[in-house]
Amino acid sequence: MTKTDDMTKMMQDMMSAFPVDATAMQDAFKSQAALGEKFSKVALEAAEKSTEISSKWTKETITKLGEVTKLKDEPADYSKAMTDYASAQAELVAETMAAFAEVAKKVQMETVELMLAAGKDFSEDAQAAVKKATDEVTTAAKKATAAK
Repeated sequence: MTKTDDMTKMMQDMMSAFPVDATAMQDAFKSQAALGEKFSKVALEAAEKSTEISSKWTKETITKLGEVTKLKDEPADYSKAMTDYASAQAELVAETMAAFAEVAKKVQMETVELMLAAGKDFSEDAQAAVKKATDEVTTAAKKATAAK
């Protein structure tokens, strides 16, 4: 009867000869979570500012529309009120669109900054992880060679 090799033991021995650093994975997860938090903050701030702009636009439109609906003494005053409303609305639309454009521009700039910073951080982390892994594998290989 021949002795059967214990595959579990062989795998454990092989894995212990080439240790894996779990902190690199934890650091990568933390970096990714931090980046997600920063992107969420940018998105939420943009949503909040956009809501404020929309609310202001609605309030001003309702106020100006109230002027149009007031009782007038002369029929021509209704025409003037509508003209004034249309003019005011055109100006308000231009201001509102400019405000939305500023929000979009800010989101774009912050997103680019985050992506550049993340790329730099990930590159540095990857470089450090590869160097550490290379050093560990080299050390393990030297130990395995010396043991023979």
